[in-house]
Amino acid sequence: MMKHKKSKAVKSLKLEKMKKSTINLVVLLGMTITSQISMAQTGESNSELVQESQEVLTNMIKKSPNLQSYYDQSFGYAIFPKVTKAGSSVGAAAGKGIVFKKQKAISTSKLKQLTIGFQFGAQKYSEVIFFQNEEAYNKFMNKKLKLNGQASAVALKRGASADLSYSDGVSVFTQVKGGLMFEASIGGQYFSNKSIEN
Repeated sequence: MMKHKKSKAVKSLKLEKMKKSTINLVVLLGMTITSQISMAQTGESNSELVQESQEVLTNMIKKSPNLQSYYDQSFGYAIFPKVTKAGSSVGAAAGKGIVFKKQKAISTSKLKQLTIGFQFGAQKYSEVIFFQNEEAYNKFMNKKLKLNGQASAVALKRGASADLSYSDGVSVFTQVKGGLMFEASIGGQYFSNKSIEN
């Protein structure tokens, strides 16, 4: 009986240690990715980020011409030229981008994401979020846009169709820049925006 209690206590202690180490890993991973992005983008002016964002979108449309209709018809869109994501059971992602309203740069935006589940590897990718109407745009700008755990983006490949209907007024597309990641969910992404001074 005593051995059984000891065994239970040891298992409980091991489980507690695993939980703590997982939490520490998540925090460390998030901090590492965020600091890498901050360092990479230090000194990058808003005008450089706007230009880089426009180049990313032009390149995406060239590879998947169906995106042109989203660009033409959307109320606005957010472009994140470089999102860095890494994970192993738990993962984190971060990136900086520009929000456009009727094709005019309005604000900078920071993307952050924390995920738990099957994922492995590291990846850099570009992400574009199209807003079908003013309501979806305003939700994004007011931090009320929620991408649930099942949300996923269309991963663009050369010549691939970019057909995706809007969901809650939003359509999301990604294009891998490098690395390999066995998980493509965008659920859990959240955004903070800051107006560009004109």
